[in-house]
Amino acid sequence: MSDTGLSRFLGGSPAQVLLRLVFLSFVVGIVLSALNLDPLDLVNMAVEFVERLWDMGFHAIGRLGNYLVIGAIVVVPIWLVTRLLAMGRSRS
Repeated sequence: MSDTGLSRFLGGSPAQVLLRLVFLSFVVGIVLSALNLDPLDLVNMAVEFVERLWDMGFHAIGRLGNYLVIGAIVVVPIWLVTRLLAMGRSRS
C-alpha cells in the first residue's frame, strides 16, 4: 500500500517518473547547450536579478508586478487549457 502513496506523491510509478525526468533533463540539457548556457550561469543570473531588485528598492515592486502580469499572460491560459482538457478526459 505504501507504493500507492509513493506513486500518488510522485505523480506516477517511480519507474515512469524516473524515465520522464531523465528524458526532460536530456531535452533541457540540449536546449541550454544550444543557448550556450550552463547551470552556473543561470544561478548567477538569478543572484544578479535579486541584487538588482534589492538595489532598486521600491521601484522593484513595480517591476515585479510587471513580471507577474507578463508571466500570467502566458501561464494562466496554458493552465486553463490543460485543466479543461483534463476535465474532458476524466469524463470519458
